[in-house]
Amino acid sequence: MKRLTYLLPIGIVAVAIIMASVFIVDEREKALVLQFGQIKRVKEDPGIALKIPLIQEVVYYDDRILALDTDTIEVTPSDDRRLVVDAFARYRIEDVVKFRQAVGVGGLPAAETRLSSILNAQIREVLGADQVTSDTILSEDRRVLMNRIRDQAQVQARALGLNVVDVRLKQTNLPEQNLNATFERMRAEREREAADEIARGNEAAQRVRAQADRTVVELVSESQKEAEIVRGEADAERNGIFAAAYGADPEFFEFYRSLSAYEGAIKGENSSLVIAPDSEFFDYFNGAQGTAK
Repeated sequence: MKRLTYLLPIGIVAVAIIMASVFIVDEREKALVLQFGQIKRVKEDPGIALKIPLIQEVVYYDDRILALDTDTIEVTPSDDRRLVVDAFARYRIEDVVKFRQAVGVGGLPAAETRLSSILNAQIREVLGADQVTSDTILSEDRRVLMNRIRDQAQVQARALGLNVVDVRLKQTNLPEQNLNATFERMRAEREREAADEIARGNEAAQRVRAQADRTVVELVSESQKEAEIVRGEADAERNGIFAAAYGADPEFFEFYRSLSAYEGAIKGENSSLVIAPDSEFFDYFNGAQGTAK
């Protein structure tokens, strides 16, 4: 009985020591075994491992890809149009030993503070470089700029044991005080472009209208020319018919021409004709004795 009394505490202590000696690394983690603050071992593979209890401790670090949003900053591209920019980055702890040595007990908060400073510095450097305008930053070409920021930030982040996987610009806007001036300038440019388009349209319409007027004049002139030719040919044919009729029966032709003259001269309700009754004009109105009827 006494032996059982002694063995029970020993067993409890032994179990406690075993439990304190065992640690488990999750597949989403990496672990460092520290002894009095010094790195003794790195455990990157998931599974169970041992450590010296009370002397060694285990520090876990996330092995997944993490996200970081940078602070909003102002940059000045080469065209001197200031932009408000912020970004987000995807990063991963690649070397836990360098990471521990760089940030110490500060862990992820300290690492993200330093990484954010690196990213902001690279954003200012890349977006403020020569040949980089605000139009480039606001266009689809900024993908090249984001890759350049990522590559340059990655070089400095290696000293922290980090791997910068990706960098994206979330916001690229004009400062509030510059928006109105920019909008006015954009409006003026669009109005100028609209005025140019209207002027070009009016010029084209004037050319079309002038061409149409010219075509109308040419068509009318050609039609009048053809009409005059037809009319001349008809008059010639009519005169030929008259001449043939006159040659066939001169007396009838003279009678017909006199009737046409009477019809043209004595026409209308208010027509007046002053002429001597014995005039040759009335030859076909005179009787046998030459008196007018």
